[in-house]
Amino acid sequence: MPITDDETLRQLLDADTIAVVGCSTTPGKAAHDVPAYLQDRGYHVIPINPYADEIFAETAYDSLADVEEEIDLVDVFRPSEETPDVVDEAVERHEAEGDAGAVWLQLGIESDEAATRAEEAGLDFVQDRCLKIEYDRLVG
Repeated sequence: MPITDDETLRQLLDADTIAVVGCSTTPGKAAHDVPAYLQDRGYHVIPINPYADEIFAETAYDSLADVEEEIDLVDVFRPSEETPDVVDEAVERHEAEGDAGAVWLQLGIESDEAATRAEEAGLDFVQDRCLKIEYDRLVG
């Protein structure tokens, strides 16, 4: 079951480092503006975008596996049908590195298959919620 309770969402927002899969270089897109907002609030944002070298003055990586730093939360801006593969990447990383213990699908992105894969691997999983909106609502 995806996480919906405020207490657990608040705990996930205690993350320090957020890898953003599908982070955009284009201002005005949610996949750019939400991570920029999070960076402005003190989060270390790691962009995952195979078509960019740098976003927000941070190195952009091709995949989660390429990131050398510890990841607390994986934030996903990809189409719903791509999210099971993103969860698989997070699971592989979690099993290999012991991090990436939570996956958060942004507003409008949902996948029962991704939820099942995350749950079976013991990852925290959120879907169809915006990190910025939840931050404003719960931490503000």
